Amino acid sequence: MSMDLLSIARTGVLASQSQLAITSNNIANANTEGYNRQVVSQSSLESQQLGSNFYGAGTYVSDVKRVYNDYAARELRIGQTAVSEAQTTYSKMSELDQLFSQIGSAVPASLTSLFGGINSLADIPDDLGLRDSLLSNAEQLANNVNQMQLQLDGQMGQTNDQISAVTERINEISNELGNINRELMKSQGQDMQLLDKQDALILELSEYAEVNVVPLESGAKSVMLGGSIMLVSGEVSMQIGTKPGDPHANELQITASSGGNSLVVDASKIGGQLGALVDFRDDTLIPAQLELGQFALGVADAFNQAQSQGFDLNGLVGANIFTDINDPTMQLGRVGAFSTNTGNANLGVNIDDVSSLTGSSYELSFTTPSSYELKDSSSGNITSLTLNGNTLEGADGFSIDIASGVLASGDKFEIRPTSSAATALSVTMTDGKGIAAAGTSITSDAANSGNSNINLISIDNRNAPGFPTTGAELTFEIDPSALPPTFEVFDAQGNSMGVAAPYTPPNISANGFTFEINSTAVTKDKFTFDLSFAEGDNSNLVNMAKLNETKMMNGGSTTLTDVYENTKLDVGGKTKSAEISVGSAGAIYNQAYTRVQSVSGVNLDEEAANLMRFQQSYQASARIMTTATEIFNTLFSSLR
Repeated sequence: MSMDLLSIARTGVLASQSQLAITSNNIANANTEGYNRQVVSQSSLESQQLGSNFYGAGTYVSDVKRVYNDYAARELRIGQTAVSEAQTTYSKMSELDQLFSQIGSAVPASLTSLFGGINSLADIPDDLGLRDSLLSNAEQLANNVNQMQLQLDGQMGQTNDQISAVTERINEISNELGNINRELMKSQGQDMQLLDKQDALILELSEYAEVNVVPLESGAKSVMLGGSIMLVSGEVSMQIGTKPGDPHANELQITASSGGNSLVVDASKIGGQLGALVDFRDDTLIPAQLELGQFALGVADAFNQAQSQGFDLNGLVGANIFTDINDPTMQLGRVGAFSTNTGNANLGVNIDDVSSLTGSSYELSFTTPSSYELKDSSSGNITSLTLNGNTLEGADGFSIDIASGVLASGDKFEIRPTSSAATALSVTMTDGKGIAAAGTSITSDAANSGNSNINLISIDNRNAPGFPTTGAELTFEIDPSALPPTFEVFDAQGNSMGVAAPYTPPNISANGFTFEINSTAVTKDKFTFDLSFAEGDNSNLVNMAKLNETKMMNGGSTTLTDVYENTKLDVGGKTKSAEISVGSAGAIYNQAYTRVQSVSGVNLDEEAANLMRFQQSYQASARIMTTATEIFNTLFSSLR
């Protein structure tokens, strides 16, 4: 019987040692990130029969388990993805919001200064100092727009760098998970330290993207990103990467590859940090750049058009102050051809009406034999374009020229009419004398159809016979429906100065000046010209000053300042929304984390109580061994 007691006590001591070891390990790892507490399962040894009775034979450790709840862990991963995505979005939006609020505030301020210079010059239109000061104000505005675009380009580069860094870390985790899976297959998923490391890596991975986990019978886990990208399958690790964007190389695309196969991933479905970075770039940063370009085009077109309506200090038609809106430098980046195109067409975009631009981007697709569709990326609206010669017409404020080559069925292009304008905006006028302070007088006849527009191109010779001045105005009767189109000139008394003469649209040169006629009229229209010039005239400057409050953008709904301020307000609104999302996502994550900790986390009070309990159990089992020894010695002594 003493030998049985010794054996039973021995099993109790060994079991208590295991309990003490596991409890001690739990306590030691109470602050270890990703550690799941462990518990020891004890079972009774099979009873032994002695006579007609059965006697217990002690205990043994039947299992050591990780306390792990797969559902709670999944909820934690989902919460981690949501909070990481919200925090990344808020961080990027905050940077952009501060950029518009600080550096960007110089843009509307310099536009205000430019209008202030116009008002000052209107008081003394012949003052050369004020003229040079006005050009300096224009240069400051252009520089501030350039600087703002440079800052947005910096944001683009930084975001792309972050995207690349996240994909590199995802690949590192992928390789580590593949190695862990290989080791777990050897132990059939029994190595708890490896399981903890595996879960910690998967939880970190859920920061970068949405994660779906598929447990395998071998103890390994397959991991998918975004519900569709297999990142780890058993011990095989896939790779996530980046490649130049299509059609814009500086807008990185996400790729998934295994072996020699690679495919482009829809980043909008990835989630987490990676999805937030791509969404920020595509949905906020690029539109902000395009809207800044819209503002730049609006400034250049408004002031250049105003210049063309007046005379400079030399009595000539005002030249451009800013870069022409269709200058080659302004056109860079307006068209991007997709790599899948099979045709060889080279396209160009010409801005026809700045007021009709929206700051949006478009997708142009061609289907044989003659279907040209333009899809607005913001609204999704589709417009059918008409090919007129080599020009596609019918878009919002712009036309598309097929400069060379031909389109093949299925070819697609991304059209960004306002791209690069903020980078290329500059002051081209170098002499303040060129500012057109004096106004011209071109009057449309009341009976006109309203389908003709006149733009004065140049003053060729003020001393030419019949040059129109006050009291000697000239009236041009234009017949655009004739073949060829014709014009006839009448003096101030209504007498014809010659028979109707043909002209080659759109320009007419006569009597010492040249003007442009744009007409769709089918009847004759009349325009009266008084091109008198007076050095003290400020009428054109007065009209130019009114541009500050004129709603000339977005179809006549907003002013120049509104275009910029609306972008700023949109960024601010998104920033506030992102801040709210961080709070709600954080609350959900904290609930999931608390749930996991309540199941798998180490409670030091509970472990301390267990430590005392197992210590007492160990001492009691050791006391049984002592008792058994004493009984054995007593029996042994009685036989001597």
